Amino acid sequence: MTDLSAFPIAQKWPAEYPDRLQLYSFPTPNGVKVSIALEELGLEYEPHAINIMANETWTPEFLSLNPNGKIPAIVDPDGPDGKPIGLFESGAILMYLAEKTGKLMPTDTRGRYETMEWVFFQMASIGPMFGQLGFFNKFAGREIEDKRPLERYRKESERLLGVIETRLEGREWIMGADFTIADISMIGWVRNLITFYEARDIVGYDGLKNVPAWLDRALARPAVQSGLTIPKRPA
Repeated sequence: MTDLSAFPIAQKWPAEYPDRLQLYSFPTPNGVKVSIALEELGLEYEPHAINIMANETWTPEFLSLNPNGKIPAIVDPDGPDGKPIGLFESGAILMYLAEKTGKLMPTDTRGRYETMEWVFFQMASIGPMFGQLGFFNKFAGREIEDKRPLERYRKESERLLGVIETRLEGREWIMGADFTIADISMIGWVRNLITFYEARDIVGYDGLKNVPAWLDRALARPAVQSGLTIPKRPA
């Protein structure tokens, strides 16, 4: 049985199955990237719900794994050298899982780097911009009388959707015929933009062709459907 005592996070959220990959997450657009990937890969893992509404990411135990205080994070008892490894940042975790299994990413060098381009595009642009639009459109930001911040993020989110729309022209998935971590990185964010963030109309989503079709294909995948609900939200 794997000893996870070197990881303080495993003391606050004990592992029932310490030989399985441990997922510390919450079903947000960033969190579901990893659960979707794990479901697609069929890896055995144990999910732990980190209640971001109760600020559990700011506990000393969670910060010991991710000093930035954000989900998701993992501990893999079967690391690259046969020893446990802890990781944070959803993009890094996606690449780690793809390289660990040899799946969800092309095996040729050019294809690998092209996939990483799109993962970094999501991390650097889609996540931050869609998240800010959500804040100013739905949450406390909507109370601000000055609508210039909302318009700034609306226009940029609309532009980014256009980038994806163009990329998907003639392609089933971001990388072509194969579903990869590039798709996984974007699914939760595009879905949230038009549902939870209530921005469907203001970004012109229904005027697009390729992005809606891509999202529908992605959401039809059983592993995506499962991953979007993992971990379960606290009652």
